[in-house]
Amino acid sequence: MELAEFITGIFMRISQVLETALAGLTEDEINQQPNPECNSIGWMVWHLTRVQDRFVAMLSNNDQIWITEKWHEKFGREADIRDIGYGHRPEDLATFKAPDTKTLLDYHYDTLEKTKQYTNRISPGELDRVIDNSRAPTVALRLTAFISDNLQHAGQVAYLRGWLKNQGRLESPSVNS
Repeated sequence: MELAEFITGIFMRISQVLETALAGLTEDEINQQPNPECNSIGWMVWHLTRVQDRFVAMLSNNDQIWITEKWHEKFGREADIRDIGYGHRPEDLATFKAPDTKTLLDYHYDTLEKTKQYTNRISPGELDRVIDNSRAPTVALRLTAFISDNLQHAGQVAYLRGWLKNQGRLESPSVNS
């Protein structure tokens, strides 16, 4: 397996987890918060996609599709390239409303396509490229950071789906004697 294929596969797997987790959820369900200090499913999918859009745009020297494809309008948000969810307070979480699962996934798929355009041509040399003097100064470290973040959020989305659908009820196993 080639490096580019491997990295692209990770992002495709994140999308598959989101597809499964969002299947059949209503707008109310994706916007429900377990408590006022917790993120909703819709917020987490939006956030992980925004992070991916921002970082892929930065790594590939392109503009974020959040702006260029006017995704911000579909989410009823400002055209702010820094609006990716970092620093959101409980009141921001309470007012965030994802439009529906189709819009969430469509934005994610568009971002995935931009991601694949970048990752399908990634080389070992590109991984060593220095971006800045942050805690993750190279392409490899930056990819690792936002892949890790997205995997965690995809898992949280799947977990919240289970919580929503079962609301904490456990089925008693049948005991055959």
